[in-house]
Amino acid sequence: QVQLVESGGGSVRAGGSLRLSCAVSGHIYSSYCMGWFRQAPGKERQGVATMSRTGTTIYADSAKGRFTISRDNAKNTLNLQMNSLKPEDTAMYYCAADPCAIWVGPGLEYEFAAWGQGAQVTVSS
Repeated sequence: QVQLVESGGGSVRAGGSLRLSCAVSGHIYSSYCMGWFRQAPGKERQGVATMSRTGTTIYADSAKGRFTISRDNAKNTLNLQMNSLKPEDTAMYYCAADPCAIWVGPGLEYEFAAWGQGAQVTVSS
């Protein structure tokens, strides 16, 4: 069973940057589709960015141009570089994984099977 552990959350001022990382263990990482999601208090969880096994990415409109998702199959990690952060980016961020075929390009509504415990990101104005 795959385990996901996020790190790198914290508090920053608007305009600042944070880098989230997700360590993946327990299975063959390269065979997984991956994604980052977030949930703010009182709001539904929303997709931020996803990545296929071959590196194809999809970003939420709110993340385009500011966030970058990347994966390192050698280190079994998934990263999310977040720049130009805004107060509305404040949320709990979750890493997600799902074993998928190589041709699958997971969208923001894709149902991932495994989830991390989350990392809090707080952006102050």
